[in-house]
Order: sequence, then C-alpha cells, then structure tokens
Amino acid sequence: MTDPSLQPSRQPWRWAVIALAVGVLAAAFAYVGGWLTPQRLSSRQIVNQLQQGGVHPGFRRNHAKGVCVAGYFESSGAASAYSKASVFAPGRTPVIGRFALPGGNPYAPDSSVPIRSFALRFTLPHGEQWRTGMNSMPVFPVATPQAFYDQLVATQPDPATGKPDPKRVGAFFAAHPETGPFLAWVKTAKPSASYVTETYEALNAFYFVDAEGKRHAVRWEVTPEANDDAGTGPQAGDPDYLAKDLQQRLAQGPQRWHLRVTLAEPGDPTADATKAWPADRPTIDAGTLVIESEQAQDSGPCRDINYDPTVLPAGIEISDDPLLPARSSAYAVSYLRRTREEAHFPGAPRANPSSEHPQ
Repeated sequence: MTDPSLQPSRQPWRWAVIALAVGVLAAAFAYVGGWLTPQRLSSRQIVNQLQQGGVHPGFRRNHAKGVCVAGYFESSGAASAYSKASVFAPGRTPVIGRFALPGGNPYAPDSSVPIRSFALRFTLPHGEQWRTGMNSMPVFPVATPQAFYDQLVATQPDPATGKPDPKRVGAFFAAHPETGPFLAWVKTAKPSASYVTETYEALNAFYFVDAEGKRHAVRWEVTPEANDDAGTGPQAGDPDYLAKDLQQRLAQGPQRWHLRVTLAEPGDPTADATKAWPADRPTIDAGTLVIESEQAQDSGPCRDINYDPTVLPAGIEISDDPLLPARSSAYAVSYLRRTREEAHFPGAPRANPSSEHPQ
C-alpha cells in the first residue's frame, strides 16, 4: 500500500520547493554564463578572445604549454592558528601540480615570455581539495575581468603584421594607470632558466578562517630552496629547456619550496590584485612543498585537473576580488571545451606538428 505522505496530491509544496530549487540553480548558471544579461561580459567571451591566437584542440586556452608534477606538502603547523583547514595541521598532504607558460600555444618557445606559472591541487581528507594557481610576478596587470578582456583585445596581433598594433596597445595602457606596477616589473623581467628557481605568487587575496570563525585576509606564495647553479641553463635554440631542466633536477632529488602566507593589516586591499601589500606585513612559513616527480602533460595526472582557485577547503574562503569568480567561470568554459575536443580528437594533446613549432 502506498504511503499517503508520499503522494504528490497530498504534499504539493514539496514539488514546488524542488521546482524552485531547480529554477534558482538554472538561473545561477545562466547568470554566470551571461545568458540573462547579454550586455554583461561573459566567461565565454573571455575564452573566445583567448582563442584569437589560434585553437589547439585538447589543450588549455591559457597556460597551454606545461608539465605535470607530483609530491606532497609538509605542514609546519604554523598556519593552523589562522586557518582550521586540515592541510595546515602538522603532517603531509598529497599534491598534484603543473608548471606552465602563459599563452594558448602549447609549442611556444620557453623564452617567449618572462612569466612562469605553478598550479597545485592539495588532496585533503574527507573529499576536500585546495586548488591554487600562482604566477612568477609580483602583481596582476589589471584589477577587473572587463579590463582583462580589454587587454586581450588591445594586445591581439594584427593579421597584417602578426604583431599587436602599438597604438592600440598604448591607448589601452594609457587608459589603465593601474597597470603601472606590472609594467615597471616587466621592463626588467627576464625568462628564467628553470621552473624550480622561481617564486610563485597567488596574487589574489583570500581569507583564512580560524577555529573560532574569525577571518584573516591573506595572500600566499611559494619560495624555492634551489638556485640557478644546480641547472645546466638553456642551450642556444632550445625551445623546451624548462622541461629538460626540471627532469635533470628531479633526477638529483626532490625539489622544495616554502609556502609563505602574508597576513594583511587593516586597509590593505583585498579586491585589487594590481596592488602589492607593504613588505613589512607579517609572514608565516606554513610548511614545505616537496615535488618528487614529473610527467608529460598529455599523459600525466594534471591533464584532467581544472585548477579553479575557488575550489577551497573549510578554513579558506575567497575574498571580494572580482577576478576570482571570473577565473573560476572561464576555467570551467576552457575545461569543457578541451575535454570535449579530446573526446573527438583523442590524439590532439599529443600532437606536435613541425609546422606549428619548427625545431
């Protein structure tokens, strides 16, 4: 006999609640995707603009050239007073990471840009994860998703010359004085000879939440123990020296960085990644990141990871920085596109045609 309490006619409010929940969820996805507000910048527009330099099926739309790494994080316990996240309790947490270059070309020469990136996924107990993407620069060029999109448009190569239009680039930077700190840094920045000797900055602010529920505004970075003396350095004309250097160093032993967390003072900006915090802010050495192995990205464990920086465990929260939700949404669009392409072109990420990358 059917339980009367389970019959829809007796409990219409249950179906109304379910319908409302589904409707709210659909509306949220529609808003994030820009479907309900066509005039608003959408993540699809950002990813479409990233693709203007060419699409490489199966690869990320940005940071396309990279290598997988694996190891662990050994917590010192020093950050546990500020965050209840289990990753900061004394002990080890497994890590899968990815070193990469900015840009959408997976065959770009390593010397083509002075910036390197380092993404990490910490696998915590009870199904929690912490994902973070960091870059080897002190500040981000712009503070908002719209400015980032405008920068992509302004620096897009002219089809006639293959290079960005200087007037258009100049007009963009003149209209965005917040890019000044980044431009000052990039004038003297040089491509490094190793992924291993770089310091990588999270750039965006986050909040640590302690056991009492108090929030602490933070930024973090990983600083290396290695120096350039341990590597061979790039050979003339070698476009892939970073991966070779990494292999050589790991053959000699694990590579280590220190996870340093900077605590903000009142008034330090949390919503503007173009502004560095003063150098006298207190810093915690939260522990040691140890990388033990590397593997090509087409078959390695990092290939199918979306390093969304808003995937956080209890004890870490996003700040009011508008770049964070924009990064999350754009990463999702890029992930769906490249994984769909892999399904249709399984060999795509393994291809390295000489026409795209002369040796």
